[in-house]
Amino acid sequence: MANIKRYDPLSEIVRFDPFLDMTDLFPTSRLRSLFREMPAEPEIRMDVTEDEKAYHVKADIPGVKKEDIRIDIDGNRVSVTAEVKKETEEKKGTTVLRSERYYGQQSRTFTLRNEVDEAKAEAKYAEGVLELTLPKKGTAEVKRITVK
Repeated sequence: MANIKRYDPLSEIVRFDPFLDMTDLFPTSRLRSLFREMPAEPEIRMDVTEDEKAYHVKADIPGVKKEDIRIDIDGNRVSVTAEVKKETEEKKGTTVLRSERYYGQQSRTFTLRNEVDEAKAEAKYAEGVLELTLPKKGTAEVKRITVK
């Protein structure tokens, strides 16, 4: 399982990366404080293992309802998408001091070495962990031809 990605030296500046220290890019103290208070975009963390018959995926997607998770399989390409809704509200008495909301999508796509048998694939979601069992399709052996 290998994903090849072209290196772009400017990609860290162009897209928002929660690990990039934005205070280096903006010298004014107002902008520095703005980026320090921004929450990092949540991401789906996953472990992928395989045996002779199937791939096994464990993905951490806390705080999401199972109805808001979508899994797409296209040959050997697997996509996991989750609709995230997070609301936080701090009250003191009846006055709301702070209210924050985050609505968005998290998505992870990866490519496996073998194609997946979509008809036999299984998914379970409990306590914030998505478990996928992705059986491998019967693969034909690679035939090597010698050059004469």
